[in-house]
Amino acid sequence: MKGDALITALKRKFRVSTDFTLAKHLGISIPTIQNWKKCSRVTALQVAGLAHKASFQSNVIRPIIEFYPITKCETRQRAGFEVFSTIEDDRAEHPYRAGLKQELVAHHGVYIFFDSRGQAIYAGKAKRQSLWKETNSAFNRDRRDVQKIRRVGHPNRRQAYTNDPRRIIGVAVPLHELARYFSAYHVPDVMINTLEAMLVRSFANDLLNVRMEKFSR
Repeated sequence: MKGDALITALKRKFRVSTDFTLAKHLGISIPTIQNWKKCSRVTALQVAGLAHKASFQSNVIRPIIEFYPITKCETRQRAGFEVFSTIEDDRAEHPYRAGLKQELVAHHGVYIFFDSRGQAIYAGKAKRQSLWKETNSAFNRDRRDVQKIRRVGHPNRRQAYTNDPRRIIGVAVPLHELARYFSAYHVPDVMINTLEAMLVRSFANDLLNVRMEKFSR
């Protein structure tokens, strides 16, 4: 078999179209992919080595981003917020944030939100949806059963100011009002549930998941 035929077959198997994406799936570099394409004949030993490396890669937990500062922005439909925008004030695309979003869109795994002190306040998993979709969904999620902070209630209606002391009350707030950083990790699907359970149990506090996650059996 020729090398380019093997690469074409692997792209079809992994349902990808670019050398870049295939390289990430296999855990090898793009130049390595290009060298494979040039091979006039691929040996069984070479294919076995490639399969072994891909198998190792599929069981690795890989950090995508850690403690990334959140810059909350509205969605295009103004229906909620995203953890960051890929577009800068001058309407140009920010290359680092665009690359980060591409990684989050491409993978499943687990994610953690932190407050301004760096303490974990929410841990979740992205198994059915991409990390990008699930992270932003949690960022906007109504969690009023547990996610409350103490504030003074002020009137919203039009009325004259008075300096009367107002009561401190518990106010439900969405995650986007509390989170200042987030981390995301690419995790093989078979490990996602267990890793999320471990994170929730490790960071247990009043703002974390309502129910204690269970380890997979």
